[in-house]
Amino acid sequence: RHNSKYFDKMRCLRKRSAVSFLGILVVCLLFMNLYIEDGYVLEGDKQLIRETATHQLNPERYVHSFKDLSNFSGSINISYRYLAGTPLPRKRYLTIGLSSVKRKKGNYLLETIKSIFEQSSYEELKEIAVVVQLADFDSAWCEGMVQDISQKFAHHIIAGRLIVIHVPEDYYPVLDGLKRNYNDPEDRVKFRSKQNVDYAFLLNFCANLSDYYVMLEDDVRCSKNFLTAVKKVITSREGSYWVTLEFSKLGYIGKLYHSHDLPRLAHFLLMFYQEMPCDWLLIHFRGLLAQKEVIRFKPSLFQHMGYYSSYKGAENKLKDDDFEEESFDIPDNPPANLHTNMNVFENYEASKAYSSIDEYFWGKAPSTGDFYGIVFEKPIKISKIKVVTGTEDRQNDILHHGALEVGEKIVGSKKGRQCTTYLRLGEFKNGNFEITDVEHKVLFDINCMRILVTKSQKEWLIIRSISIWTSQTPNQ
Repeated sequence: RHNSKYFDKMRCLRKRSAVSFLGILVVCLLFMNLYIEDGYVLEGDKQLIRETATHQLNPERYVHSFKDLSNFSGSINISYRYLAGTPLPRKRYLTIGLSSVKRKKGNYLLETIKSIFEQSSYEELKEIAVVVQLADFDSAWCEGMVQDISQKFAHHIIAGRLIVIHVPEDYYPVLDGLKRNYNDPEDRVKFRSKQNVDYAFLLNFCANLSDYYVMLEDDVRCSKNFLTAVKKVITSREGSYWVTLEFSKLGYIGKLYHSHDLPRLAHFLLMFYQEMPCDWLLIHFRGLLAQKEVIRFKPSLFQHMGYYSSYKGAENKLKDDDFEEESFDIPDNPPANLHTNMNVFENYEASKAYSSIDEYFWGKAPSTGDFYGIVFEKPIKISKIKVVTGTEDRQNDILHHGALEVGEKIVGSKKGRQCTTYLRLGEFKNGNFEITDVEHKVLFDINCMRILVTKSQKEWLIIRSISIWTSQTPNQ
């Protein structure tokens, strides 16, 4: 009896050992499988995935799909339906991507397409392609929209600059029962997750159509000659690294990318489609590719015009107060040294008011005689000057009493250069100053410009932007 108990005990131990061994073996095989699959992932993509994990994203759930995402620079295998238009015969400079779904209230897609074409010159139209993705699963709605687009913009479709596409529902991942991040209701999670997939498919389609890509919403109004402005900005950034250039402060309107980054961005949106809204993912993507700061240009080129959101028809009154629709032109702002005798707050130094990027100078309460000075590297002819003070959040931090002057006859060393004589061009009104035809009012080549405080104020001063347009370069 004693021996029988001993053998029974040994058999149990062997069973447990076998189960443990099998468990360890299964775990090892799983790790080997993951290791083998992960071996297909490029080193750069491994780093992207690791860094993404540190930004509160959760890639563990997507380990099984690493093999599919092994080549982040490759396109995603999707069959697109051409609802209108045909493949582009040649590569363009800029592709404009729009994704649209049926709205419960209002529809702005036709107005958006109209604005794109109407605000572009004939020469600009030669360099753009517009891709509209009808991303709703309601086939009747899609057919109706295609008919409307084809009737109103037939000549643009024939000219090969407007394409309408659709991705069948079969290609979409699971959109029901997703985890509810940020305490969003289930239908909101489904809406924003599908939107991420919509944009991923659109980016994937547009990857090889042009050199650059700009993302718009389907309820946007465009600035006149926006392409020329975009080209001027891209040229000004030549030689510098950037991932995203922003031409609107709102959501994912006016976000510009190199087309060679689109496949990687498409993969990224698909990997984390259920984690967070698209505009948040775009911020993460920019940061993961080592552009830590926002590079946003002002004035904005695109304005949100929709009153009703595509989500449940909710009201959406957001407007970009930096938008300028007519006669838009990016200032030249020639090279210059900037200085001020005002007490600068933290790191809001003088140079930030002269930048075309969305940043500003901020000084503590200025006194009579305080100034903000610009000394140009070379004497220039100026056609137009515009200065804006204060911000939307700090509307009282404007220059309440001030004047703008231009000067000549530079004296002093390189660091302490200044003009000996100044000509006053006018006073600030409501914190702003604007003057045109300067070259006809100033007979000398301008060496300096300054903003002069003519009366002390208790409010601090934000100089939001200084914009200078030059005419012909004077003979030296």
